[in-house]
Amino acid sequence: MEDEKNVFIHKNKYKIKDTSILVKKVHALNHWMEVVLRSVLILLGLFFITKLLGKKQLSKLSFFEYIVGITIGDIAGTISMDVDLQASHGGVAILVWASFLIFVSNVSLKSISFRKAVEGTTTILIKEGKILEKNVKKEKYTVDELMEQLRKKDIFYVEDVAFAMLETNGELSVLLKKEKQNVTREDLLIKGEATRLPQTIIMDGNIMKEAVHELGYSVAWVKEQLKKKGAAADKVFLGQADSAGHLYLDYYED
Repeated sequence: MEDEKNVFIHKNKYKIKDTSILVKKVHALNHWMEVVLRSVLILLGLFFITKLLGKKQLSKLSFFEYIVGITIGDIAGTISMDVDLQASHGGVAILVWASFLIFVSNVSLKSISFRKAVEGTTTILIKEGKILEKNVKKEKYTVDELMEQLRKKDIFYVEDVAFAMLETNGELSVLLKKEKQNVTREDLLIKGEATRLPQTIIMDGNIMKEAVHELGYSVAWVKEQLKKKGAAADKVFLGQADSAGHLYLDYYED
């Protein structure tokens, strides 16, 4: 009897051990399945948010958009991997950050001052072949970084540059002096003049007085040009002009 009892205990011992191993495997499998499910759902959610934000987000990010994007990505990665955290909490956090970004983007489209406050403005780093040291230091740019950006655009002499502007997304835009630009048919037919930076004089239906005065014109001149074209400022989405008096208008309804 004693031997039969020992055999019975021994067999049950192995059965309990096998059951324990099976439970652990099932538990681990459940964890893997939960990670996969969370990852797929979060990926679909991020794809939907990206579609709502528009194609602009896929090209160039502003400083604010960059910060929000990193934060959302970090939250998404943490929620995908850490099954001890509630997925619903992570989903709410992502939704809050994404909603805030969408709200800021929509307000930026309607308010010029708000857009400047959030995204900043362009900064001129080089003007007529001269480096503006104060602006370079303000943007935390070094001379080496500036020269590197110029070389990437096949420009090796600072004196060849009429204007170099640091855009709000960190990209450097460069306009060469007239004599250093490639020859066009217009250059062959018309004598070139000194290069002056074209200005956006109308934005979102508002006349930009500072830009108009920068070109040496007045608000009255702008209104006169609009009258000649049979247009009103509040109907214009974007208006650009240069020192030669050329005016380009893009209307809301065209």
